Amino acid sequence: MANCEICGKGPQFGHNVSHSKRATNRQFKPNVKRVHVEIDGQLRRAYVCTRCLRTLNKAR
Repeated sequence: MANCEICGKGPQFGHNVSHSKRATNRQFKPNVKRVHVEIDGQLRRAYVCTRCLRTLNKAR
């Protein structure tokens, strides 16, 4: 679910780094919203990241 249906952005991986510099695995998930989007002339609901939402609002 944490994938943008427009740009394909998904979870990325990195490390939590504590004060002692010990690195443990973590996941960065994109900020994805479920919105009504016009795709191929049809209005449908899709999971879209907020970066794509800003771009879509600019195009309107």
